[in-house]
Amino acid sequence: MKNFLRALPALRPALTTHLTALLFCGPAAFASATPAVANLPASVQRVVFLGDSITHSGFYVACIEAYFLTRHPERLIEFINLGLSSETVSGLSEDGHAGGAFPRPDLHERLARVLAQTKPDLVFACYGMNDGIYLPYEATRAQAFALGIARLRTAVLAVPARLVHLTPPPFDNGKGTNPHYAGVLERYSADLNAHRGEGWDVIDTNSLLTLAIRAQRVSEPAFTFAKDGVHPDERGHAVMARAVLNHLGAADLPAGLNAADLFTNYPQGAALLNLVRTRQALMKDAWLTATGHKRPMKPGLPLPEARVRAATLDAEIRALIRPPTQ
Repeated sequence: MKNFLRALPALRPALTTHLTALLFCGPAAFASATPAVANLPASVQRVVFLGDSITHSGFYVACIEAYFLTRHPERLIEFINLGLSSETVSGLSEDGHAGGAFPRPDLHERLARVLAQTKPDLVFACYGMNDGIYLPYEATRAQAFALGIARLRTAVLAVPARLVHLTPPPFDNGKGTNPHYAGVLERYSADLNAHRGEGWDVIDTNSLLTLAIRAQRVSEPAFTFAKDGVHPDERGHAVMARAVLNHLGAADLPAGLNAADLFTNYPQGAALLNLVRTRQALMKDAWLTATGHKRPMKPGLPLPEARVRAATLDAEIRALIRPPTQ
C-alpha cells in the first residue's frame, strides 16, 4: 500500500494549532486510556530521509527509529538517513560558498542513484533552509525551490514510494546574520503547505518550532533552538521527531521538549537511543559513499563492512528493548 497516507487523511492535520496540541499538551489531552502509537503499514520496510545538514546531523531521525523500536519491537523497519550537509533541492549555490571550496551540492545530481540503490517504501524530505541562499526573498529563487520540489516528487512517486515533506525549520533572526531570512522560510513553508489540498503530505515543522520558541520565550526571553540561527539543537530535533510521529498517528507522547520525554515509560530508552544514533551515523556515512555525491567529506565504510558492524550494534539495541512501565 504505497499510497497508505492518502487513505489516512486524519494524519494530515490542517491546522497548526491542532498539531501543536498533539506535540505539547501531553497524554491527558487524549480520551483513550491507552493512547494510540505511531505505526506504518506492514508494506513499509525501508524508510529514507533526505535533506540538508539538519537531516544529516540525524538526531530527529534517530529519535523516530528509537520510538518504533520501543513501540513495535517486532517490526524490522530500516531507517536510512541520507541527508547531506550544504545540499539544496533547488540546485542553487551562492558565490563563494564554503570559502570558494565547493558549490552547494544539488540533490538531483544524486537522487536517481539514491532511489535506485535504497528502493524506499517511504521518503521524508526536509529542504528549504539552504534554498533561499540566506538572501532576502526573491521570486526566481522561490521558483527554483518549487521546481526542485516538483522534480523530487516526480522521482520518488515513480519508484513508486510515498513522499512526506517537512517544511524547513525556522531561521532564528536573533541569532543569524540575515534579518529577512526567517520570512523567506515562512513563505517557502507556506508554499509547501498550500499543496495539502492536492493530496501532498506536508508536516509544518517551521510553524511548530516557531510556536515552541515563542512559548519558551515567555519565561526565557533568550531561548532558541538554533544558536547559529540555522541548526536546531537536540530539543529542536525532538520537536521535529514529535511532528513526524504525530503525523503517523502517535498519541502516546508525554509533554516536553527533550528527546528523553519520548521514552518516559521505557527504562532503557535513553541508552537505546544512543545506540541507534551510533548505528545510524555509521550507516549514513556508508550509504552516502555508496550512492555518491559531490560534497567533499570523509568517506564512509563500504556497505558490506558497515553492515557487519551495524549487526553488532543491532544486537545491543535488541537487548535493551523492554516493555513499557505503567
